[in-house]
Amino acid sequence: MPTAKNLNELFYATLQDIYHGEKQILKALPRMAKHATTPELKKAFQLHVDQTEGQVERLQQVFEMLDKSARGKTCEAIEGLVEEGKEVMSETEPGEVMDAGLIAAAQAVEHYEIARYGTLCAWAQQLGMPEAAKLLQQTLKEEKETDALLNKMAMGGINRSAA
Repeated sequence: MPTAKNLNELFYATLQDIYHGEKQILKALPRMAKHATTPELKKAFQLHVDQTEGQVERLQQVFEMLDKSARGKTCEAIEGLVEEGKEVMSETEPGEVMDAGLIAAAQAVEHYEIARYGTLCAWAQQLGMPEAAKLLQQTLKEEKETDALLNKMAMGGINRSAA
């Protein structure tokens, strides 16, 4: 967690953290789509690129509400999770096994984002920023939907095929 003296500073620092994280995710998703072999997983990763671009735009709006420039601060958690995804792509057998690994890597990222956006929503409300909370809540909803979709694909056959 970033260092801060009060909730406003913590909120801003966490926004910078997730902003950097979303930018890293935007770089990773096309590569994951390229390595996915299941058409539905490829499509899900490609669609999530567009969704993540919208999430970055919403974060930029929140930065504007704070009268701050949209600037990221290194998110080591996301960088580590993206690195794990790269390991899956380089060290896993192509096909269903890689798809299962890619889903697991993507869900780890989604779970981190769900935790961060849930916290940011609560803090925005506490800080009297209902518009920011609304934007962050929209992203939180999308992250939960993406996680549910990935889980459905995994449980719907990809994990079974990988076995």
